[in-house]
Amino acid sequence: MAAMPLGFCSTFSTAATPSSSSAMPKSSSSSLVFLQPKRRTVLTYATASKPATETETKKRAPRGFSKPRPVSPEMKDFLGGTSEIPRTEVLKVIWAYIKEKDLQDPANKRVIICDDKLKKIFGERDHVGFLEIAGLISPHFLKEGTSN
Repeated sequence: MAAMPLGFCSTFSTAATPSSSSAMPKSSSSSLVFLQPKRRTVLTYATASKPATETETKKRAPRGFSKPRPVSPEMKDFLGGTSEIPRTEVLKVIWAYIKEKDLQDPANKRVIICDDKLKKIFGERDHVGFLEIAGLISPHFLKEGTSN
């Protein structure tokens, strides 16, 4: 009897199986038969990569969340006068402010207790969940052609 495929591992190991029930020992007591798997070694060869050309190593312009965007007047006041900044940097500044002023709820650190400065950018809310911050700052990023 041929070895049965064992799914993913079938290509890497096979076990010898008895060809019929006569290969099993005939005794009144039960016995265990341990089958030794045959192992196969797979080799993978790596090739050397070509050195990067000058155009491939050149840094590309920031895109998406890392691209500086113009911000609303409320956000500009919070940031201390910065008129264009990437969204990732705004989140860093907000978190630094929250940590500096100890504005996390002591009982539930996922909740931010807004002071007057944060209320201006979070829509006058008293409490904000930390996952809500990214959504609440979205209206403060203006489209490319818009000026403050």
